[in-house]
Amino acid sequence: MLSFLSLAGCITLGPGRMQNDQLAYSRALGETQKREMLLNIVRRRYADPPTFLDTTQVIAGYSFSRSLSGGYYGYPAAAVSNYLFGQGSMSMAENPTITYQPLTGQQYAENIIRPISPTVIMPLSLGGMSIDTLLRLTAQSIDGLSNVRGLGAGPFGGGSVRFYLLLHDLRQLQIAGAMTIRIASEEITPSVSDKPKKSPKNSASDGNAAGKGEHVYLVLSSTSDNSLLAVQREVRRLLHLAPGAQEAEIVYGPYPKKAGQIAILTRSMLAMLTQLSYEMEVPEEDVHSGRTPPTITQVGIESRPEVMIHSGKSLPDETYTAVHYKNRWYWIDDTDFQSKEAFTMIQVINALAATSHSAGAIVTIPAGG
Repeated sequence: MLSFLSLAGCITLGPGRMQNDQLAYSRALGETQKREMLLNIVRRRYADPPTFLDTTQVIAGYSFSRSLSGGYYGYPAAAVSNYLFGQGSMSMAENPTITYQPLTGQQYAENIIRPISPTVIMPLSLGGMSIDTLLRLTAQSIDGLSNVRGLGAGPFGGGSVRFYLLLHDLRQLQIAGAMTIRIASEEITPSVSDKPKKSPKNSASDGNAAGKGEHVYLVLSSTSDNSLLAVQREVRRLLHLAPGAQEAEIVYGPYPKKAGQIAILTRSMLAMLTQLSYEMEVPEEDVHSGRTPPTITQVGIESRPEVMIHSGKSLPDETYTAVHYKNRWYWIDDTDFQSKEAFTMIQVINALAATSHSAGAIVTIPAGG
């Protein structure tokens, strides 16, 4: 009896629960964020505003109780047997507390509506992200070459074929290592007479305090490959750079302010979600009834949208993520790697766009037994 009591008293929950719950909550948060992003894309197609609800805190509380009682009865009479009796009980309960915070007001304007600076977007290509996919998602125009856009641009979205030719060439140079992005920092000392100017969020000119401002440059690396040299010459021509230019600063705007610069008019998160929504698959009856406009067709050398979103009355067996909206399912196929990669890129950009954001989700798991 004493041994059993000692064993029951040594039971602890903390280490075991931590090993399981840290990964379980991480997976749950990741899947929730994917479905929220997909739902916002679908909502934009039907003229609904995007809504973001951040998970700010997760507290996983556990309670464990146990009781044990026993005794021994002995009788001196030979006719009555001696006997031992005992009883025990054990219970465990989990009571998680999850805190959500909606994105509203100034925070909504900063994170969703304002364009994202090229100094934030372009370094993502250094992490292995395809530069053509990155620019198709985030750039509305590059040096006047226009990307496709949503309403008011006709069935082809008003895109320029040369825009896609430029992205194709940049991708070829990126794969071959003949192009890269360089980041340079410099000290910024504000002047008392300086007046605040509106600029894309996360840009080097944001803020009034002294600090470090970042400049981003497109660098055409040296190569002896004649085919790559020809691609570099075509890139310089499309970007109106000097024939021997090895690098050019990337700035925000529709056109460069001075020679030797590359101007990128970037999109906001709202514009990115809206553009993806106009390229997704929707039921024909919704278009004919006026619930949503027709799907925008790709132009030039592009034959498909960056993120292919399908729709149907029922889900296929394998999906990367899926949401149910107005009696219909919308999903991204799990076998479509290009769509999954671009969709992940959107989530990364959304995280970078959070300039006025509270701290990330805190998961608290009590370790007491």
